[in-house]
Amino acid sequence: MSGEGLATRKITIDEADLQRLLADVWSNEFAPVKLEMDGKTMDAKLRIRGGHTRTYPKKSYEIHFGDNGILHWNAEFDDPSMIRNALSFRFFNMMGVPAPRTKHMWLEWNGYPHGVYLEIESVDTAFFRRRSIGSKALIYAVNDKANFSLIDPDTEARKESLMEGYRVMKGNVNTEKRLVRFVSSINRLPRRTLRTYMAKRLDVSVYLKWLAGAVLTGNYDGFDQNYALYEHTTTGKYRIIPWDYEGTWGRNCYGRLCGSDLVDVRGYNALTRKVLSYKSCRQAYRKILAKLLDGKFTIGTIEPVIQSMYEEITPAIRDDFTRKWPFRSFEEEPELFRSYIEERRAIVEEELEVWKD
Repeated sequence: MSGEGLATRKITIDEADLQRLLADVWSNEFAPVKLEMDGKTMDAKLRIRGGHTRTYPKKSYEIHFGDNGILHWNAEFDDPSMIRNALSFRFFNMMGVPAPRTKHMWLEWNGYPHGVYLEIESVDTAFFRRRSIGSKALIYAVNDKANFSLIDPDTEARKESLMEGYRVMKGNVNTEKRLVRFVSSINRLPRRTLRTYMAKRLDVSVYLKWLAGAVLTGNYDGFDQNYALYEHTTTGKYRIIPWDYEGTWGRNCYGRLCGSDLVDVRGYNALTRKVLSYKSCRQAYRKILAKLLDGKFTIGTIEPVIQSMYEEITPAIRDDFTRKWPFRSFEEEPELFRSYIEERRAIVEEELEVWKD
């Protein structure tokens, strides 16, 4: 197997450290490694990452190197196309919602090929610095308890803590207090007071764009988790960033085919319901959807991006025998993308016709 023109990353790891990683795939413990990347060899540390994918024969990894450099290497094991995350993040960036940059790469491990991976930019301090965005706090939504609700989705009882589902990546105890106050307020404030509060604490325009992106790409798993919140330095408002969009464009997060109508056009979670309870927000959201249907969410715009990604990775995918899916499935995926876009457009257009309030 060879990378066939893709960027190559090489890892050297001691056998004892490798066995320690594999002994407990649910651990977030790092192991020391040597990383060869872009013609340089350096010390680094690596861990297994992901949710249900940790038990797969082809793991995904997070690697730390140099001066606070962090990258995510996703095996995309459940995605026969290998591009759903990459295409989704490209779409969000086209929309004007900052999303991680991606690059397909070839991974070698102690001299042995590990196949094609998707390298994903980390959402961290450097992410905001590269885009000249001021961020005074960053919070990850790490599981489905990050639903902006007072209620635990598993027990249907009140949450013991409103920080359940969230992990502060940048900030302090006041960051947690502000987030708890935000979640509590959007669920408890009376309607007129809530409108004023949300205008001060939430960048509604960014939120509605993010909502449209999640709805159009069909990420059922992206409303109660798989996002990041940050507090914008200048305005003090929360803004939202997408994360983990492998289960999109007609397949779920396990790679199973799903209907183009899986995701409600109005989206999900407690905050979305509160935002869309106001007529002006509904009108703004419908305008965003209509504009995307007129331009960016079209076969004419998205198909060339798919073709470009496929041209880049097809030779390497053909030679990659670490994947779950046969090469024939990979070849058939562009038609599934096309069908999904056409069907999703029709569903959203129909909803916009009847959704007049």
